[in-house]
Amino acid sequence: MNTNLTSHLKGAYLGDLLAQPSALIDTIATLPSLPPLPAGALAGERIVLTGMGASLHAIHPLRLRLVRAGRTAFVVETAELIHAQSALLDARTLIIAVSQSGRSAETVELLDMVGRSASRPFVIGVTNGADSPLALRADAKLVLRAGPEHSVSCKTYLSTLAALEWLGGALCGAPTGPIIAELEQAAPAVQAYYANWQEKVTHLAGEFTHLRHLFLTGRGVSLAAVATGAIILKESTRFQAEGMSTPEFRHGLFELINPGLYALVFAGDPATAPLNESLVRDVQRMGGRAVLIGEGTAPGPFRLPALPPRLRPMVEMLPVQMLSLALAALAGHVPGDFERASKVTTVL
Repeated sequence: MNTNLTSHLKGAYLGDLLAQPSALIDTIATLPSLPPLPAGALAGERIVLTGMGASLHAIHPLRLRLVRAGRTAFVVETAELIHAQSALLDARTLIIAVSQSGRSAETVELLDMVGRSASRPFVIGVTNGADSPLALRADAKLVLRAGPEHSVSCKTYLSTLAALEWLGGALCGAPTGPIIAELEQAAPAVQAYYANWQEKVTHLAGEFTHLRHLFLTGRGVSLAAVATGAIILKESTRFQAEGMSTPEFRHGLFELINPGLYALVFAGDPATAPLNESLVRDVQRMGGRAVLIGEGTAPGPFRLPALPPRLRPMVEMLPVQMLSLALAALAGHVPGDFERASKVTTVL
């Protein structure tokens, strides 16, 4: 292992990454004691799922689950909800508001608008901030208890995915005991993946030299990792990364393919995995670089542990997190250190 490459990888972000297993354990341990959802949470004609950044994209698997169950569910960025789609904020709507801090400017404004409404929606708040406006003012709350997070969203993101799996079961009337039993497999899997993180970082640093364009693609629930991965790579490494669906990549992006382009393609659901795998082959055939992230044949850091499908969105983030460390190491800076941004956005 190249010890010089990883010796300066330190700081709050790395600490948060390594704390992900314990954060998952603490979040999942709270789920069995949560009270049943109140009647108001189950009465809405439509469900609006809202958040910003990683919190927004963590909602995607829940939306797909609700749609499969026959529920009318929308995903709306909170800023768009309060400025352009506020007509949804009435008594026919259940709002599920997800915010790591629970105090971002958009979340607070949403709560203010709901409070002023004569025909207000029921609000479920999902947050890591137990004393935040979202936790204190929502009609029902799900507090992650993932511990303080100091930098780029990572452990709160995985914990949010776990909590939303429980919430999806509760909203769809499914027994939550089996869901929790499966969720309990997540922390050991994350722990095992990170056991040799230095070796994985060194491998990826060698793989991603001469990088000019980085894309993440996938389908279905993998779009959560695609979108969140692009955000955290920009935040933690200051390298431009773009996330999109696999078919969207085929609509024009082939013109960018060159030896400096790398596509991370999530295999995802076995039903559509062959379609994603074909993109890897096509990018490689046209002179670019691409790799399939999944179980089984995926190489090295891109191989995911074999787990129940509901855990796939959690473990799909792990190679992206590892790549964020590698790209930061190549650039020679501490990963996840903010220079211009902040952990909580306070401006609308």
